[in-house]
Amino acid sequence: MSRAKNYSELEAELVLDAKATLGEGAIWHPAEKRLYWVDIEGRELHLFDPTTDEDTVWPVGERAGTVVPIVNGGALVALQNGVHFINTETGELTLVANPLEQDDIRFNDGKCDPAGRFWVGTMALDSREGAAVLYRMEHDGQIAQVLDNLSVSNGLVWTADKSRMYFIDTPTRKVQSFSYDHDTGTIQKERDVIAIPEHEGKPDGMTIDDRGRLWIALYGGGGVGCWDPETGELLLKVKVPAPHTTSCAFGGERLDTLYITTARNGLDNDQLHEFPKSGGIFALKPDAKGVPANFFLSRL
Repeated sequence: MSRAKNYSELEAELVLDAKATLGEGAIWHPAEKRLYWVDIEGRELHLFDPTTDEDTVWPVGERAGTVVPIVNGGALVALQNGVHFINTETGELTLVANPLEQDDIRFNDGKCDPAGRFWVGTMALDSREGAAVLYRMEHDGQIAQVLDNLSVSNGLVWTADKSRMYFIDTPTRKVQSFSYDHDTGTIQKERDVIAIPEHEGKPDGMTIDDRGRLWIALYGGGGVGCWDPETGELLLKVKVPAPHTTSCAFGGERLDTLYITTARNGLDNDQLHEFPKSGGIFALKPDAKGVPANFFLSRL
């Protein structure tokens, strides 16, 4: 991986001192003007309103891998015991589907494709190689396995022309490109487009901007990198005063604010003393604009 000639660095600031154990799954809800995110190990769904600083918390009782809003209200949460519908007004949970058969496998990151299908991956609690898969859930709740032999299924985004999906299996340190069929939801591996060196941290959650650049949270790397998937070059790094950056999403009225989740777990006492804001939500305006997130189109 090379850095672009005009490579630059920016710094994010704390906007919510959440002290999450494992903050993840950031996604912006434009109608509600709130950032949805989860604390996986805290077993909570959070709805953060940056204009009022109010953070609504719904305990979900199980590890919460990710969240995606639903077109006609509410959201899907991928919990240890299955994908559930959650009423975001009451916190009430309703099981939709549970393909997980082993107790030590949990859902991890997931997002919706441009057609409104829900894609969600898994990982073993011990992160062992080859134990993870990627699922695709249709509008009616039917789930199909799409990829297997993964280790930590993570960031997912689709291009504006709906022809390509980018995907991260964290331990590979690569972003993979797949051709994507919008009508059927089928994918086919094309190539690896980005390789992330060890000193930058492990690639975790990912979002895409309106110029097709990929913004990748770097677990252990204390920041978010912006890469050009066409050249593989690192264009920009957003530094975060928390080593374990986990996910990122563009939000705000103009989708020009980058929100970043972080984690406290995996840090020892010395690191927590050095980085006391770990587990918080950070933000900045990086002179870039995101694209509206895809929501789940439910026919349940």
